[in-house]
Amino acid sequence: MGRDLSALFDPVSVAVVGASDDPAKYGHAIAAQAVRADGRRPVHLVNRRGGTVLGRTAAPTLSAIGEPVGLAVICVPAAGFESAVDEALECGARAIVAITAGFAETGAAGRARQHAVAERVRAAGAVMIGPNCLGMADNTTDLFLASDTFAPGGVALLSQSGNLALELQLRLSPHGLGFSRFVSLGNQADVTLVDLLADCARHDDTRAIAVYAEDFADGRAFAEAAAVAGKPVVLLTAGRGDASARSAQSHTGALTTSADVVTAACRDAGVELVATPRELTVVLAALDGSRRTAGRRVAVLTDGGGHGVIAADAVEAAGLTVPELGAPTRERLREVLWEPSAVANPVDLAGMGEQDPGSYAAAVAGLLAAEEVDAVLMTGYFGGYSASEGGLGGGGTVLANGEQEAARLIAARHRATAKPLVVQSMYPGSPSCRTLAAAGIPVFDATEDAARALAATAADGLPPGVAPLPRPAAPLDETGYTQIRAALEAAGLAFPAAREIHDEAELLAAVAEFPGPYVLKALHLLHKSDAGGVVLGLAGADDVVAAFREMHARLGASAYSVEAMADLSDGVELIVGVNRDPRFGPVAMIGLGGVLAESLRDVAFTLAPVPADRALGLLRGLRTGVLLDGVRGRPAVDAAAAAVAVETITSFAAAHPEIAEIEVNPLLVSPRGALALDSRAVLA
Repeated sequence: MGRDLSALFDPVSVAVVGASDDPAKYGHAIAAQAVRADGRRPVHLVNRRGGTVLGRTAAPTLSAIGEPVGLAVICVPAAGFESAVDEALECGARAIVAITAGFAETGAAGRARQHAVAERVRAAGAVMIGPNCLGMADNTTDLFLASDTFAPGGVALLSQSGNLALELQLRLSPHGLGFSRFVSLGNQADVTLVDLLADCARHDDTRAIAVYAEDFADGRAFAEAAAVAGKPVVLLTAGRGDASARSAQSHTGALTTSADVVTAACRDAGVELVATPRELTVVLAALDGSRRTAGRRVAVLTDGGGHGVIAADAVEAAGLTVPELGAPTRERLREVLWEPSAVANPVDLAGMGEQDPGSYAAAVAGLLAAEEVDAVLMTGYFGGYSASEGGLGGGGTVLANGEQEAARLIAARHRATAKPLVVQSMYPGSPSCRTLAAAGIPVFDATEDAARALAATAADGLPPGVAPLPRPAAPLDETGYTQIRAALEAAGLAFPAAREIHDEAELLAAVAEFPGPYVLKALHLLHKSDAGGVVLGLAGADDVVAAFREMHARLGASAYSVEAMADLSDGVELIVGVNRDPRFGPVAMIGLGGVLAESLRDVAFTLAPVPADRALGLLRGLRTGVLLDGVRGRPAVDAAAAAVAVETITSFAAAHPEIAEIEVNPLLVSPRGALALDSRAVLA
């Protein structure tokens, strides 16, 4: 169930320590907001000089209040922070909002102070937001402890940026969206992003959770919590480039994580990952209702060819499809549209909207009813007739009235179906578009936003889920080639026959144990092929001896491996690797392998361990995934065996936290199964 944060979001009373009449101080802004809800619970203002603050009597200390305090907001200089927290705990506070800065974000000494305070808070059975945060608000309990007012709504915003919250509020307003909760994360010394995410997932008045994070702390726990949240989670993160990483580190002492890892974790957890506040707004608007597409097929409706073509391109760029409509749907559309209209997809009214705005509603109804359509995007001029200025005919005309009636009909049809409908309009603020927005139909002014909104509602194919980490296995003392090969083999991964040798006598003995052709490898190199440390296709003992002498003279390795050469003729070479990320734990990479793995970079990332069914979906999602099914006369390979091998490798890596990196490359997949041809590992 997670931590109980009821003392934080619905305290019995509030005290603002450091309340001030000085508008330049944060204690002034917090106090002014806190007293707005004085009727919901007692609100006490504390200023060390006493007197009055905001026209109210201020206590010189928390103790002087004379009654227990439920939640204390600490807005004092860093030098007095610890004593303020201690006094709050002594006065019975069960929640602390720590505005004060100057801790982990300043270096090791500040981090040590922060840790000590957090330990005291936890020991007292209390919870703490911050330090170095900008406050919080809960519109559902009339708790206003941030410097600004947030419009009520269904979005919980958990953010490491206060200004971002203000921008998001401005962007959400045209879509009729607001906030159930706002929490400035700060340094997360006690209450973490994961704690807050889990609590907001349980919060009945929160319909979606928006997150801006620079430091995930425990990224894997974030993914696990998001995967079971039961409501949309949208993440805006920063620090994935060099410059933004430097900024993030100076901002909150954050340790940022690579883009590949964050993207993989979000896909696994079913989190919508966005890159800008604008995109965050678009996705929240799309996910505000419960509508999700059953597939990725989009019908585009327009009253102008240009808008339709541009929208179709944007939809496909967003990863969706714009299929040609079936004959029955085209016939139904022809019955309600005029002859010049195009009904293939995009559907173009071809000027009919100027004669009869109701044609928009008729076309929308036909498209939403089509079995081959999962969602509809209406784009272009709709809204222009009812706009107060700029529309053909202007407001109050017959066309304007007809358009508003069409908007009501579209809204009614939308309510009667589960399929998503989004609108791009040149006049998003027009009365007709406001009618659509009020009915829960997202309206945007940019075509690419409308396409992105539909992509957010589309099923990804792979259901969200983060596999639990296995129980740690006995640590490996050595991860040399022979040792890691043997360990993987014991875990169930198949390899060709092989023997480690050190001289010609051992080499000849190895060759006698299994038939050729043979492979000879030098074992002191991580990237053997690049250094000429691998020779393939050695027919017999004489060839192996000759290759050994040449390689040993050139490389002088202390050990070599003689192996049976696999049949490569009908195979596909894959790469399977696992790296251990400091925030997200073991992260797997699966893709096209062999010597061109780094050049082609056709790979997918996912949190490890990777169950076989998920591995199979990832393999088929590669650009070269079609190779698994056979191309140009080549037979299909055993993709299921490849998926099982991925599960074996990633489960092994996840059970060995002492391994920083492990890689099997290539993993040969053929019609006969999966065979690991080379492996390497690096200890942490």
